[in-house]
Amino acid sequence: MTADTHGKLAIADFDYDLPPERIAQEPLADRAGSRLMVLDRESGAIEHHVFRDLPDLLRPGDLLVVNDSKVIPARLLGHRETGGAVELLLLRPDVGGAWLALAKPVKRIKVGETLHFAGHDGSIEATATLVEKRAEGQVLVKLDDVLQRHLDQFGHLPLPPYITHQLDDESRYQTIYAHESGSAAAPTAGLHFTDDVLGALGRRGIGFATVTLHVGLDTFRPVSVEFAEDHEIHSEWCSVSEETWNNIQETRARGGRVVAVGTTSARTLESLGQRVQSGQPGSFDAFTRIYITPGYEWTMVDLLITNFHLPKSTLLLMISSLAGREHVLAAYEEAIREEYRFFSFGDAMLIK
Repeated sequence: MTADTHGKLAIADFDYDLPPERIAQEPLADRAGSRLMVLDRESGAIEHHVFRDLPDLLRPGDLLVVNDSKVIPARLLGHRETGGAVELLLLRPDVGGAWLALAKPVKRIKVGETLHFAGHDGSIEATATLVEKRAEGQVLVKLDDVLQRHLDQFGHLPLPPYITHQLDDESRYQTIYAHESGSAAAPTAGLHFTDDVLGALGRRGIGFATVTLHVGLDTFRPVSVEFAEDHEIHSEWCSVSEETWNNIQETRARGGRVVAVGTTSARTLESLGQRVQSGQPGSFDAFTRIYITPGYEWTMVDLLITNFHLPKSTLLLMISSLAGREHVLAAYEEAIREEYRFFSFGDAMLIK
């Protein structure tokens, strides 16, 4: 692994070649039928399973921690006063009832301009006003009352840019336990779970707890800098309840392991760990900007379930900090050879 004279991590060291046909374009009919690669982070040893094997791969007394955030219909397609097409991707509510969003074509839209949107059935119309332009294509928009109250009648689920078509069944881009609305993208490691798998985990004595992290801008923003330390992580709102914090403490006290489902749960749990280390309460509702890269010392997560991530991404940096860059890239090479499916609708990995 290369670094500059100041010891920075080169993003190029977290690149790999992915054949386009390995990018899953739609979910499997059977959520739990996805493949599951198990990676031993100490030895680099790899096993191949299917996701419904998960209960047998964990121990009684372990605690599964999932992100219960629900994707909102955040992609709005409309037109400007001039008639030109416009697209908004709502990221999160901001102060004063406005929304932070990404806009296209951001250079052409003017501050104060009114944007027009039609409902899915064409029977209702609504507007949004551009309040402010910010860096990196971000804008602040104020939705009118109709759009604010009936977003589900106007918006679409914001699938990642590498997915080339909309889903026939948009519920497949939600986890079965999604509850707290607010994400601009799904916590995709959780898409593999079914009621049967959760039932089998419970019967094996594996606990279940929820945290919330509303996925925001960094899911859509590639790393464009040369060194990892120069990449700016944006804040995302997350929450840990008193009940979940108590479950984690009880699990640890009896020798159980904390299993994070997805990088969003992992970010939330590690934000919790940093708060606890600094003497703050375990339960919290706050924004986090935690940035996990190789060299980070993990505090709360013992095992991680995750999908296969984009080259040179912050998520690849994160899992490399847990399992080691060499082990992760070797596992990705094997996944490509074994024709695993990659990214949001792809297969899963368990790092233990």
